[in-house]
Amino acid sequence: MDNPQNNNNNAFSEVTAIAEGAVPDMVPAPGATVLQVLPAMGTSGGVERGTVEVANAVVQAGGRAIVASSGGPREHELKRVKAEHVTLPVHSKNPITMYKNIGRLAALIEAENVDVVHARSRAPAWSAYYAAKKAGRPFVTTFHGTYGYGSVLKRIYNSVMTKGARVIAISNFIAGHVRQHYGVPTEKIKVIHRGVDLTRFSAATVTAQRVISLANEWRITEGYPVVMLPGRLTRWKGQTVFIEAVARLNRRDVRCLLVGGDQGRHEFRRELDNLVKRYDLGEVVRIVDSCRDMPAAYMLTDVVVSASTDPEAFGRIVIEAQALGRPVIASDHGGAKETVIEGETGWLVPPGDAGALADAIEHALALTEQARAKLADKAVQNVRAHFSTEKMCRETLEVYNQVLSDRHGLT
Repeated sequence: MDNPQNNNNNAFSEVTAIAEGAVPDMVPAPGATVLQVLPAMGTSGGVERGTVEVANAVVQAGGRAIVASSGGPREHELKRVKAEHVTLPVHSKNPITMYKNIGRLAALIEAENVDVVHARSRAPAWSAYYAAKKAGRPFVTTFHGTYGYGSVLKRIYNSVMTKGARVIAISNFIAGHVRQHYGVPTEKIKVIHRGVDLTRFSAATVTAQRVISLANEWRITEGYPVVMLPGRLTRWKGQTVFIEAVARLNRRDVRCLLVGGDQGRHEFRRELDNLVKRYDLGEVVRIVDSCRDMPAAYMLTDVVVSASTDPEAFGRIVIEAQALGRPVIASDHGGAKETVIEGETGWLVPPGDAGALADAIEHALALTEQARAKLADKAVQNVRAHFSTEKMCRETLEVYNQVLSDRHGLT
């Protein structure tokens, strides 16, 4: 780091030490500048949400947060948390553009005296990696998914996400994938589960009026239990399995919701509509294109389902639902195996097994009021202890601290 005042200690040591109940060994230096790089600041992804949350944590810890992306609707959220946004074409996979982005990012790093570079996606990571190397700054990556890795070229392209001084994996499942398929040593990987905002996803903050308004908008019959599968309409999310499970229930006194847009997958949307018609579930199953108030949607729901046929890298809806005390049913693979406590906060079923899913839904709907209350308490405790945004951000700042300390030989 070129700034001599940063040589005394890492920027966030006081914050993380206090969080752990320890006393800082020395007074921390002025806050570090962290540059996060991702393709765009869109609205739908957990990557963008996590970027804003970590940027806010950096600022709250006394540092400076900069985000480089091609822009998007979430830029205003960065401004709200007093982070800065720089618009660059880092979304591009064009080799020429990616090469030019190395110079652009290197210039940004030098001009703004960036201390840590954190890449969150493959295409911008290649540019950010060489820019950080050129500027002599620590480079950190977050491995958000398994990505496609069937071909040699794909593996090479993906491998940039393993080049960080620390590789953040969003679940133990992803950490195992990184070790197995890319040979990354365990000591280089830090598992930091995604977090849920416990101020937003809290039963105490969701008013009855919000829930009633949503029920009216979706024309939910009063008194009928509601089962919901949130998630964009794409085959691997398991919407067809869900519809088949609902058909096996053979009940007309339940309302089942698929909440999520097709994002241009019109043929799959038509396939789902046809499946609903084939099983004569028009009154039972409804497809809702979008929802601007997911906390209210969870509170409206008696059971939340994640029926993914491919492993979820993490699966945010599972912890969001638990944070609001909802029983969850998820496929028994991927990140869900780490977030669901079997029989206590929900149930895990074999992926793609409509019969097992139907049985689990029936079991969840039959819970007594006392059993449901006990499950809700355990679910909320589970999320608060292990999957809060606060915990995610604190552990990310600890990673920044570590790479800064390593750079200066303080560990």
